[in-house]
Amino acid sequence: MKKVGHCGTLDPIATGLLLLTLGRGTKIQDLLMSEDKKYAGTLALGITTSTQDRQGEVIDQRPVPTLDENQVRAAFEKFCGDFYQMPPMVSAIKHGGVPLYKLARQGKVVEREPRLVHVYRYTVDRIALPEIDFSVVCSKGFYVRTYVHDIGETLGCGAHLKSLRRTKSGRFGVDHAISVAEIKNASREEILKRILSLPEVSRMRGA
Repeated sequence: MKKVGHCGTLDPIATGLLLLTLGRGTKIQDLLMSEDKKYAGTLALGITTSTQDRQGEVIDQRPVPTLDENQVRAAFEKFCGDFYQMPPMVSAIKHGGVPLYKLARQGKVVEREPRLVHVYRYTVDRIALPEIDFSVVCSKGFYVRTYVHDIGETLGCGAHLKSLRRTKSGRFGVDHAISVAEIKNASREEILKRILSLPEVSRMRGA
């Protein structure tokens, strides 16, 4: 196989679905990457980090106020539909040809342009302060870490992303994916059976 690609990088703390394209399938990689994504995550209130997730250095700690369900849902509702999101410094977006995360490692902070993103729907699944479990269906280029950070600021105590799992990308769900462990243990024939042809992908996408 001469060409292999993937459709959407996962953050280091994230698990879940990663679409791989093989051979001629790499020609539709950009098309697949442009589709909506669904994530399930847990945010932790009261602590802000340099990376907006649990891997970063703690840069601020604030007491978590007593919050009821309506207050939590109102904060999530503020970030629904179209809105502008500031890309985090720890990201692969390039500034002057250099990925932002490389500049961040040097202790540099540069100006970034807010990007228009879209949240199609969300759910608040569990509130057990300081943690909140949620799911979100969002557009391409959406940073769940920044989404969590902004919700934390709206609630007045800050927040960071504790865990994240991508459960869906376009019409493709993690429940029908093959795991890395399964790939390592499977025979060549078993793996080939799991690869979708371009016509099959088109049918699944409704194209």
